[in-house]
Amino acid sequence: MTTVGIIAEYNPLHNGHVHHFTESKRLSGADSSIVIMSGPFTQRGEPAAVSKQARTEMALRMGADLVIELPVTYAVGPAEWFAFGAVALLEATGVVDSLCFGSEAGTLGLLLPLARYLAEESSELQSEIRRRMALGASFPAAYSAAAAVAFEGTHRNEESPGDAGALLRQPNNSLGLHYLIALQRLNSKIQPLTVPRTAAGFHDPLQAGSSIASATAIRKLLQEGGSPAPYMPEYSVSILEREHAAGRGPLELEHFRGPLRHLLSTRTAAELRTIQDMNEGLENRILRLLPEMEQFSISGLLQALKSKRYTHTRLQRLLLHILLNHTKEEMTPSVLAEGPGYIRILGFRESGRVLLKQMKQKATLPIVTRPSLCAHPQLERDLQAASVFSGAFREPLRTDMYRDFLEPPVMV
Repeated sequence: MTTVGIIAEYNPLHNGHVHHFTESKRLSGADSSIVIMSGPFTQRGEPAAVSKQARTEMALRMGADLVIELPVTYAVGPAEWFAFGAVALLEATGVVDSLCFGSEAGTLGLLLPLARYLAEESSELQSEIRRRMALGASFPAAYSAAAAVAFEGTHRNEESPGDAGALLRQPNNSLGLHYLIALQRLNSKIQPLTVPRTAAGFHDPLQAGSSIASATAIRKLLQEGGSPAPYMPEYSVSILEREHAAGRGPLELEHFRGPLRHLLSTRTAAELRTIQDMNEGLENRILRLLPEMEQFSISGLLQALKSKRYTHTRLQRLLLHILLNHTKEEMTPSVLAEGPGYIRILGFRESGRVLLKQMKQKATLPIVTRPSLCAHPQLERDLQAASVFSGAFREPLRTDMYRDFLEPPVMV
């Protein structure tokens, strides 16, 4: 029995995800699949449209056998740590043979040698990143440009495999590269595979006549009150409609305006300075801006803070760290490099029971199906994040706020 691993947010699960899932099974020849999925909040610093349980149900109805939660300390991190946490979980299961991700490149031809080079973190690379950031570039832009320059410089005398710079400017290539780097650093035997991203790009708007749209475009459509039915499988649409009718979404960052405004109003600059990603006096800028805003909004605050150095995504993640009280101390590189401390099962099909049985013999981390029986700092943050997320529902109930404790994993 062979198993393919997939890393996803399914925010929400759409036809493009179904294509990727189908191709992952075909390319890998795997009998079963495990999905590592973000919980309530996502890598771009936003709340998921609907709960992790609803999105787990979507994944299981698509055909995934087992869904595992990526701890929130990795799920809302930059690409490097998002990828590392997810790949480390796949490795820790002890049952995953391959990892398949989507990419604009559609091939590992340049991504693999680039990953092998970057996994070493040469002093030349670090120096070039610092130089570019000193000139005002954001970290993602500095990293991509420095990586391309350093790689192409060391491979100048070899047959050119392609343009590393152009490759890294595409978001799915960049994230896929970090998956490959994580595999290298973990000395993993998991085989990487990639599926070409088709039809809709990461930020592409809806395209007439196409059944595939980006998750970003679908979320925008939901915010505008439109129907996503042409771009999503029926079961995903049905689950979305159920959650909407119950007042459990779709959520967006602005739904957390009240709690965030309260936190910013009751913390000093010194207190804010302890928050993850709060660097270079950003806490002072935020506190200066608050009295100047005629009406507080998260979008307005982001617009006022945005600069060449601080991207919209990075600032959104910063606001999430404030909302969730993520401190620098608990998210240092050395702490994150230790990897997740458990395997939290969000849901499984009947076929997933076989995987769970194998994992009980082979997994290198404890398997958690009942959070009340596991004590770990990362899990505490996961449970807190779920409670904060459900607090933005129309009329949050006890069963929403403490669902992690009250319900077993999702089963279909």
